[in-house]
Amino acid sequence: MEHNPTNQPEPEKCFEHVNRYYDSKLGVWCAKILPGEFYVTAHGEMISTVLGSCISACVRDVKLGIGGMNHFMLPLQNEHSSAQWGSNANTSETRYGNWAMEYLLNTLYKLGCTKKNLEVKLFGGGQVLASMTDIGQRNILFVYDFLRKEGLNVKAADVGDIYSRKILYFPDTGSVKVRRIITTKNETIIQREKGYLDSIRKQKDDSDIELFD
Repeated sequence: MEHNPTNQPEPEKCFEHVNRYYDSKLGVWCAKILPGEFYVTAHGEMISTVLGSCISACVRDVKLGIGGMNHFMLPLQNEHSSAQWGSNANTSETRYGNWAMEYLLNTLYKLGCTKKNLEVKLFGGGQVLASMTDIGQRNILFVYDFLRKEGLNVKAADVGDIYSRKILYFPDTGSVKVRRIITTKNETIIQREKGYLDSIRKQKDDSDIELFD
């Protein structure tokens, strides 16, 4: 059923910073997340993002229809970081996979989701930065290992290869639309990821990630 474009649902607490718009073609409100962001909704919204070497985990409670998606660039941050788990959805810590996954799952649990009812789908991890180490593959290995340790199975995945991907996720139904960006100009995505990696390099934190050109 088409959503009323004048009746935008209220975002969950701490997600007010995420860009949302009405997609008239699909007839649904959409939250567009960028690298380092995640979004959770209980209101039938769509969540979208564009992935290069980054990973997005789409996770929902199949009974409640509540779910969310993250978008992380690097696998791990040092466990001795001064930030606190679950302290704020609007934090740069979620650029790292360990934080992005913990934040997403903890937010779902706070909204009443049950671990046994969670459905997980994974996307991204393409090797689009040819001049650098395969960050995409490291992200893929990380997220599968994380989910294994959490006791969560992956229902579906489209990861790896050399493609960028545009993802449209519908947490209420679990439907995902994936467009592989193959022949279209991919320079914008590549430059964005290079810029994002450069910004991480410049920030003096205690990350144990080492990046190579």
